[in-house]
Amino acid sequence: MFAEFKKFINRGNVLDLAVAVIIGAAFGKIVTSLTESIIMPLIGWIFGDIDFSNYFLRLGAVPDGYEGEVANYAQLKEAGVAMIGYGEFLTQVINFLIIAWVIFLVVRAANKVMEHEEQKAAPSGPSEVELLAEIRDELKKRGSVQE
Repeated sequence: MFAEFKKFINRGNVLDLAVAVIIGAAFGKIVTSLTESIIMPLIGWIFGDIDFSNYFLRLGAVPDGYEGEVANYAQLKEAGVAMIGYGEFLTQVINFLIIAWVIFLVVRAANKVMEHEEQKAAPSGPSEVELLAEIRDELKKRGSVQE
């Protein structure tokens, strides 16, 4: 069983997948940081110093003895208040769109490279129509074709 597992792990696609997952996780952290530290504050500034992290709908009551701000999403969440954090949701949607756009660009570039390689590998020669015309002409020369 160990030998079979070792054979499975040593296959190239498993290692490629593991590397892709690790790089993807690191890339996700970079995009999250980009969104939370640069893009969302910039969008907030453009729309008049809006802090999207504090956009929420409180569904439940604030617990007795709560000493934080009633307008602070993070403090209310920590206190266990039921809320819909649509500002956080908007931030995550922007994260997703950035990651999806980058993946689209990578796949598009990879497809172009693969297409270019296929074109280089494809033998260049006469088309099917040209070959048929050559066969017809050769048969005419030999007198095998009557018009």
